[in-house]
Amino acid sequence: MPGTNMKKKKGRDTAVQGTNDSSVVSKVSAAARGYFRDDFLQHFVCKVARRAPLINRGYYVRWRAVDHCVRRFLQITDGCPRRQILSLGAGFDSLYFRLHEDGVLDGAVVFEVDFPDVTRRKAALIGSNVTLREMLDQNLPPLTGAIYVSSSRYRLLGVDIRERTQVEEALGVAGLDFSAPTLVLSEVVLTYMEMQWSDDVISWVAKLLPESLFVMYEQIRPQDPFGRIMQEHFLKLNSALHALHRYPDTSAQRRRFLDKGWEQCVCRDMNDFYMGLVSEEERSRVENLEPFDEYEEWHQKCSHYFILTACRGSLTAQALLTPAPVPSICQSRNPTGPTFQTTAVGVEGLGMASTSLSPGQVLLTGGWQGGRGSGARVLLRARDGWRSVSVEPSQDLGVRLHHSSTSLPRGGAVVYGGRSSPLSPAGGLLKVLPTPAAMWRGGEGAVKVSVEQMVCFGDPPPPRWRHSATVVSHRGRDFLFVFGGKNQSESALGDGYFLSLDQHHWTEIPVEGPAPECRHSHSACSYQGGVVVFGGLGRRGVPLGDTILLRPTERGFLWDRIDVRPPPVPRYSHCAHVIGEKLIVVGGVWLHSDGVPGVVVIDVNASSSMEFSLDTTSVPWPLMLHSFCSEMTAGEEPELLLIGGGGNCFSFGTHLNPHPVSVDLRPLLE
Repeated sequence: MPGTNMKKKKGRDTAVQGTNDSSVVSKVSAAARGYFRDDFLQHFVCKVARRAPLINRGYYVRWRAVDHCVRRFLQITDGCPRRQILSLGAGFDSLYFRLHEDGVLDGAVVFEVDFPDVTRRKAALIGSNVTLREMLDQNLPPLTGAIYVSSSRYRLLGVDIRERTQVEEALGVAGLDFSAPTLVLSEVVLTYMEMQWSDDVISWVAKLLPESLFVMYEQIRPQDPFGRIMQEHFLKLNSALHALHRYPDTSAQRRRFLDKGWEQCVCRDMNDFYMGLVSEEERSRVENLEPFDEYEEWHQKCSHYFILTACRGSLTAQALLTPAPVPSICQSRNPTGPTFQTTAVGVEGLGMASTSLSPGQVLLTGGWQGGRGSGARVLLRARDGWRSVSVEPSQDLGVRLHHSSTSLPRGGAVVYGGRSSPLSPAGGLLKVLPTPAAMWRGGEGAVKVSVEQMVCFGDPPPPRWRHSATVVSHRGRDFLFVFGGKNQSESALGDGYFLSLDQHHWTEIPVEGPAPECRHSHSACSYQGGVVVFGGLGRRGVPLGDTILLRPTERGFLWDRIDVRPPPVPRYSHCAHVIGEKLIVVGGVWLHSDGVPGVVVIDVNASSSMEFSLDTTSVPWPLMLHSFCSEMTAGEEPELLLIGGGGNCFSFGTHLNPHPVSVDLRPLLE
């Protein structure tokens, strides 16, 4: 048994060391695309690989957070005769070489500690590279024990950081001054250790270094759908995240450090860091480096990582992160939420659009299914449940995501906008009409639909996706009101256009009142001849939580903002439906609240709201309620069918909800 346990431990250690190799390749990709400047990382990889924009952004914010903390420490210790950086589990990090090139290491020494196998490989790469060798002293002292590289400003040590006595001894031999101001860096390291080891490291570092700043970057929030996918990924790599369940959020991590001997601690998730401590100018630069349209996945990734600073001593206290502001909206949720029921039909995809053709018939168009576009299909409700039927359109609907599909008053639907890629918007309008029931080809499981390109006149809107398209009434005529969205040149749009549905003419109709903030990924529902708009993602990349009516008037329409109390938590990429005077908002993405959005019921007439949590324990897979679509189903009781949804979970793989789920809305309306 002891031999078996040692083999398992060795296997886990090897797997953890492998995360270093993939991480440095991703950092090289981000640097190559201009997210940050690092001319030295490339010397630690055998082959450069270009990562997706989402991965590049994720590694940028990680790099930026650590760099922010390191530079602040060097700034406040600038007058000290001796100061140190101790990087635990440093891997192939290029921190020393970057700081040396920038000339900010006066009086500072960088100590790096990692497994002997990793350190040995890193020392060999440094020794074989002229650029790296030239940044070390010409006359290096002889190497002893665990020291693999020794220079006046840089020491590379091969020690298992779980072995406290060996680490202290090796650091003493390498010349660490235990009384000097020291920054201790742990970048996704301690979480791979079993709890007793990681907690012990935090405790003994606090005792060992009386004037120190601990900087840690790790994962949080294990229980929501993204967190479950994240955990499964690391389990497959044999690199379990041990600290997640005991320390699942920023508050728990803060208490952890205070309980282990640190005097002060500030912990912020990466959404807080990015929006609060990265300048708007820098964010704009980063957000324009590559075409990007994975906002949900970006915010989800950032909500599942944190940057933490903890200090001992009055000097290093000045290098703490500034605390995150207290949210202005207090979240209050009713625990009695709706119940779910999974369906047996297999339908998956993100960015789809749904339209109710008739009771029990839902048309699905577009979307993305893990590398390929989705074909149109119809969901049919029978006595034994829902089934999916493929569609044979009279002409190709084209590849499109994040488009709109709007039911027409006289039957059928109009499909508008969307995109095939962030650089390729889909143009034109398509009118989709179901064929008579006699033309259903039940034996082959397919149905024919008529698809016509709508020839429209007047000045059309610029191409867009993530917009809304809603039927409104003006002087007895029906119009399609297109609002908001984004395109390849605008991060968020705030314009509105009216299409006459009988004359196919883009018509100017007077709209009074202050226009809503530019937004995309919002909801807009027909309401009393006008529209009720909720939420969305604004131009600054911040979710919105406002409720706005487009009210019909004698001349045209009037924008009227409703002061809802309590104000709903801002969110986007949700779905919404009107039932009487109530707006039912389901799912979405938010930034600064625990868990994931459930349902908020907004009483438009009373200007009130109530948040409900979602109990998804009956759903046997992670239910991701963003980039999905939904339809009210015909029946005696109010029920909502949630279809599709999911996304790329950073580097952890793609998750798409495999089946639609139905939601009983009665608890929300009583």
